[in-house]
Amino acid sequence: MMGNIGVGGLILILVVALIVFGPSKLPEIGKAFGSSLREFRNAAKDIVSEDNNNHVKSTNEIKTTIKND
Repeated sequence: MMGNIGVGGLILILVVALIVFGPSKLPEIGKAFGSSLREFRNAAKDIVSEDNNNHVKSTNEIKTTIKND
């Protein structure tokens, strides 16, 4: 996602944010954005981990069923 935004695009976004929010609000906004992004990544990691665990359990149940037959 961020790989498609070049250096020029990031500078443009920073300048627009500076104009809209002002220099005093930028650190607060950056901190809030960073913590939100961190929470999103952790939630996504938990979902993937849970899905992988369910897949392993299903695979083990199938193997057990096959061995018992």
